[in-house]
Amino acid sequence: MNTWIAVGVFAVVAASIPAIMVQVSKLLRPSVPEKGKETVYESGEVPTGGTRLHFNIQYYMVALLFLVFDIETVLILPWTVIYQDAVRAVGTGPALYPMLVFIAVLVVGLAWAWRTGVIRWAQRNTPETHT
Repeated sequence: MNTWIAVGVFAVVAASIPAIMVQVSKLLRPSVPEKGKETVYESGEVPTGGTRLHFNIQYYMVALLFLVFDIETVLILPWTVIYQDAVRAVGTGPALYPMLVFIAVLVVGLAWAWRTGVIRWAQRNTPETHT
């Protein structure tokens, strides 16, 4: 049997199991409609205002930068642990150059983020400063 057929069958089964479970749970669960279940949950408080809120994109950009540099730390730490053994096995160049390239790519990304202002926090125009 072709291995791609097995992969396709596995993908179909993996996608259908959650869909089937959701449908079965909809059929089996009790349906007790009440007003409290249809309201938006906000820690027991009565919701005020509209549901559409505008968020500053800076929050997401900072989070993405944090993830990138957090992953950098996770990848550099094991490399530092095995560096001496790698130098003995393959020499200094083959052990050092891939990590230097990796760090260089991250430095270029940091420079881009710095230059485009992703790291700089946006200032909000308030009525007091809006003269």
